[in-house]
Amino acid sequence: QIQLEESGGGLVQSGGSLRLSCRASSRTFYNYGMAWFRQAPGKEREFVAAISSRGFSNSYADFVKDRFTVSRDNAKNMAYLQMNILRPEDTAVYFCAAALHTTLPDTTDRVDYWGQGTQVTVSS
Repeated sequence: QIQLEESGGGLVQSGGSLRLSCRASSRTFYNYGMAWFRQAPGKEREFVAAISSRGFSNSYADFVKDRFTVSRDNAKNMAYLQMNILRPEDTAVYFCAAALHTTLPDTTDRVDYWGQGTQVTVSS
């Protein structure tokens, strides 16, 4: 079992940057594929980015390619999402997610554990 806690959300102007962090409480964090999803008001939760258990591979949604970077530090039990060139349409609650049996969890049904989310608001 793993518990996830996000931090780093906030209010930023269009074109700005934020770095989200996800702290995991598990001695076997290195076994989990990690991902970030987001959910805007009135919309379904959608995939943003994922990284494999050892960090050797990653995947991104088309709408964040070349703007967001996913990373992890297994020694610290941490996952990160660096978000650059933020746009108002990036406004959402961002969730950290973990999957024990999926290398790159890019759909909600492949996720085993969720964090509580952190709000990101981008003003125009």
